[in-house]
Amino acid sequence: MVAEVSERMTVLVREEVELAKAEVQQKATSLARGAAAVAAGAVFGVFAVTFALLALAWGLNDIIGHLWPGFVIVFAILLVLTLGAFLFAWRKLRVGAPAPTMAIDEAKKIRATVAVKTGAEE
Repeated sequence: MVAEVSERMTVLVREEVELAKAEVQQKATSLARGAAAVAAGAVFGVFAVTFALLALAWGLNDIIGHLWPGFVIVFAILLVLTLGAFLFAWRKLRVGAPAPTMAIDEAKKIRATVAVKTGAEE
């Protein structure tokens, strides 16, 4: 009887492991497809932004009446946005690596409490 229960438990564990493998494989496949869709969307988005900027430049050229000023204006706008993004990133990244100060403070308090209790018991 014990041998039969042991054998059935072994089969059950194997089946659970196989089920887990199948589930992980299904989720990994779904994640891979989702990542591919995001990559495709990003490529299309880059092209869309490029065409929008070209349309803006050509539209400004038509309004101004010359060939190059629209492209210079769009370039200047992009340059200002680029500098702004880099300055923002520099300010945010200059802070450095985050330190878990609250956790460190709690660990110090616990250590002090344990040291006091240990010292009192001696």
